Amino acid sequence: MLLLAWLHLVAAVLWIGGMLFLSLALVPLLRQDSFASSCRPFFKAVALRFRRLVWMCILLLLVTGPLLLSRHVASPLAPMTWPPVVQAKLALVGLLLLLTLLHDVWMGPRLGPIQQRPEETRSASERALLRWAPWIPRLSLLIALSILYCAAILARE
Repeated sequence: MLLLAWLHLVAAVLWIGGMLFLSLALVPLLRQDSFASSCRPFFKAVALRFRRLVWMCILLLLVTGPLLLSRHVASPLAPMTWPPVVQAKLALVGLLLLLTLLHDVWMGPRLGPIQQRPEETRSASERALLRWAPWIPRLSLLIALSILYCAAILARE
């Protein structure tokens, strides 16, 4: 069980730590005028590599999470009997997975081609997508930190 918990934590740390690094360090640096125009290919390469790492972490979390669930619930097949913090954590996990899938599979592939075109040729929906796109990773980070908070509560029990 200790090894499973450790693997689960390492996967979560890689995912959340990477999100924090990207949002608090790399993106603000690359938005500076001296970097903005020349670093788009660099950021894309970093993001694609991080995406592969994230999905490996998700796979590991989806394997270890259910195995660790038995430490906190009497019946894994009766979610209505689970402690509220477990229910909240798993609901947040589901939401985070949905947002990650939305970002990586639907939104991400559409942004590049839209950004390549002049602004006046973009449709209203494309402009809206560009305006809302940065909020998905921000919301994902907030949800991931909330999951981490729930995990801290569970660790104290």
